[in-house]
Amino acid sequence: MIAISPKLGGLLTRATQTPDLETALWKVLSEYTDMKIATLTTTITQFEQKWDVSFSEFTQLCREGTLDGDIYSWDVEQDFWAWEQATTLLEHYEALKV
Repeated sequence: MIAISPKLGGLLTRATQTPDLETALWKVLSEYTDMKIATLTTTITQFEQKWDVSFSEFTQLCREGTLDGDIYSWDVEQDFWAWEQATTLLEHYEALKV
């Protein structure tokens, strides 16, 4: 059992407008997960629009060396790592929702 301070408990119940502390904590965590999923989905959509492909297609084009532009350039590598991170985190947060 985790103990929290009365001040934190009060904040949770007031912020969620829920009198039950456990329900309030579940609500906060659920809403946080929803916000993360929405943000990551937006990030992924921006990359898909920028490159006009999905992440798996982008990865394949990089492997094959058929991507427009230098796959070793700073911009391409930064997009790859940020896109991969967003995709991985999205899968993680979606799994938490089940």
